[in-house]
Amino acid sequence: MTLRITGARAMLVGAEEVLRDHVPEVLLGPNGVSRVVAPGARADGSAGEGEPEEVLDATGCVLTPGLVNAHHHLLQSAFRTLPGTRGVPMAAWLPRMAAAYADAVVDEELVGLAARVGLAEGLLCGVTTVADHHLTWPAGMSPEQTVPLARAAAAAADELGGRLVFVRGSARDDPETAAHSADLIAEALVAEAPGGVRADGRLQVALGPAGVHSDAEATFRLMGEVADRRGLRRRTQANEQVDVAIAAERHGRRPLELLEDWGWLAPDVTLAHLCGVTAEEIARIASSGATATHAPGCDLPMGWGVAPVGALRDAGITVGLGTSGGGSNDAGHLLADARLAMQVSPLAPAGRSLSAVEALEMATVGSAAGLGRPELGHLGPGSAGDACLWDVSGVADAGVADPVAGLVWAAPGRRPRHVIVGGRLVVRDYRLLHADETALVAALRARVGR
Repeated sequence: MTLRITGARAMLVGAEEVLRDHVPEVLLGPNGVSRVVAPGARADGSAGEGEPEEVLDATGCVLTPGLVNAHHHLLQSAFRTLPGTRGVPMAAWLPRMAAAYADAVVDEELVGLAARVGLAEGLLCGVTTVADHHLTWPAGMSPEQTVPLARAAAAAADELGGRLVFVRGSARDDPETAAHSADLIAEALVAEAPGGVRADGRLQVALGPAGVHSDAEATFRLMGEVADRRGLRRRTQANEQVDVAIAAERHGRRPLELLEDWGWLAPDVTLAHLCGVTAEEIARIASSGATATHAPGCDLPMGWGVAPVGALRDAGITVGLGTSGGGSNDAGHLLADARLAMQVSPLAPAGRSLSAVEALEMATVGSAAGLGRPELGHLGPGSAGDACLWDVSGVADAGVADPVAGLVWAAPGRRPRHVIVGGRLVVRDYRLLHADETALVAALRARVGR
């Protein structure tokens, strides 16, 4: 069955390619690859009768690629707005969250429930791919016992119809245990799949320590060896408030200096946050080929800093966008964070304003590039067929001159009418098609009491 999208008011194809007038039709085939065609044309490009198809009327809507959340902590969806976690230094926030995890008892059930809620929230907000940097592994858990937790998160994505990048993270874990666990999780979830991406493209495994503030050189080295052997992407967090302070205290150096020495400034590495970076450090990242992820919805309200996104982009660094987790950003609404990124970008050191198209690029192709996924984040040739239709016909968009810019600037909290993953609808008319939202909420509430 081919999905034909017709009548869109405007279309973001990818990167900075935007169609605002005479928008063509888009065909999303069974294999998810998109084709832009003339009205009425068949999937093979000719006119007349073709293969069976469903027509999705996009009148009054802006068509975009599915959004890609490049940095989330899905487990934290069960730990939002906890007392003692807002407006506090990271040095106070970290132990407060650790205590909450211990009280709740992190296990396969909790990981699965939290992942379902977080992924469902993402889909309802237009996020078709989530990178879940899972850092919380109960003390004493063997490498073999970690695999069911990873499977639970993967099963949640399969159930809902979204894409998941499961990042086997580490936070003060024993280095050898973390590396062995990462190896077992990769084998269990994606086996020998190239790039750690399952054949259907719905599941990927990556790995990375939380940062130099929590993990030693041995952890970075051993996990790096697993990544190299299996061809996995690497991710970590750098230059947040506590990261800079602890690196100076323990090593007398800056985090990025350490990461470079430890082999973690490279094209297969993505660095999240980067709140406090110097001009020299920006140049160092650019020359390494590493990518970055901006998470303003976490960093700003917590007072952890403002990443100089304009300067990073101007240096040639590919920048993606992430929400981070519910323990610091209580929402998984990536489009809202794209708006926030535009609002605060001039306030960063050496900052400049971001355009709406730049913000959308970060939330799509920028995030996808950091995951090594060129098929995601766009609707051009070779696309995986992930898309969103955003209704811009209501009063919140009245008077908007540019519907694409208005998509981000107008109507904070906007949600898409329809969401498509791999050429198939997963959200129709603002409702999940493969799960009951009320049941997801009730199940998590029964487990955590909130």
